[in-house]
Amino acid sequence: ACNLIHRQQTPPINTVEVPTVADDVADSLLVDVRTIDSTIVVDMRYSTSNNFTGAPLPGYMANKAYLRAEAVAALEVVQQDLRLQGMGLKIFDAYRPVRASEAMVAWTERVNRPDLLKDGYIASKSRHNLGVAVDLTLINLATKAEITMGTPFDHFSPAAFTKNATGYLAKNRQMLKNVMERQGFRNYEKEWWHYTYEVENPVRFDRVIR
Repeated sequence: ACNLIHRQQTPPINTVEVPTVADDVADSLLVDVRTIDSTIVVDMRYSTSNNFTGAPLPGYMANKAYLRAEAVAALEVVQQDLRLQGMGLKIFDAYRPVRASEAMVAWTERVNRPDLLKDGYIASKSRHNLGVAVDLTLINLATKAEITMGTPFDHFSPAAFTKNATGYLAKNRQMLKNVMERQGFRNYEKEWWHYTYEVENPVRFDRVIR
């Protein structure tokens, strides 16, 4: 596991105050990715102790990846494109409840790492709360083995910057970037695994993942 983290997305939505909506609204807008394409592998790290805090985060009660319906539809096409090459997607995080983001902030206080907040690596509000951000990688569809990307997920160092790779690692990151961007996703340049999808009138959710 990595000893540091990232956790900040591109600024625009993070700096905009959008409302947190009721669970019934969340249920009408969020879609379980695997109900659309069961070949997408889901490994929700924050529902386990296999993450930078060493414990499951509040709000993650199941290994399920939810996103806004628009993003799920685009992700389905990405998976179809990859399947032609014998590859597929593995998701580490998708929609993240507000309470989980707040727990990340509390963690930085407990371990006395205010610099992670100040430098924008962890935030109480993120695009993940809006159901429009997804953290993922490529896998061999037959074996489910991850394609090597050079750093693990949640690795905070310049080595995780999308462009900071050479040789086959650079090709692997670019392959993921190309297939995601073709369907409208945008990469966060400091995290090779992080992609966002724009939707109209985004809202924030705190629905527990069950």
